[in-house]
Amino acid sequence: MTKADLIAKVAEKTEITKTEAEKVVGACLESIKEILQNDKKLTLTGFGTFEVVQRKERKGRNPQTGEEMIIPATKVVKFKPGKLLKEAVK
Repeated sequence: MTKADLIAKVAEKTEITKTEAEKVVGACLESIKEILQNDKKLTLTGFGTFEVVQRKERKGRNPQTGEEMIIPATKVVKFKPGKLLKEAVK
């Protein structure tokens, strides 16, 4: 599913236009991004938790040359699904 598909689904379920749904989905995604930038964690009860975590520096290999290299430390977003989402997917 793409973002356009999600917008169409939201428009259908809420009985609003696709333009309005695009604004809603865009606002939700922008809000999630801002929350993760500032608070580092977002919990949506029943759905799951988004959390920013620090990944340590580690050794890796260049797949083309086989040469060892250092992969720098970085921040990544992890998602842990909630119980209701896990059950819904089964």
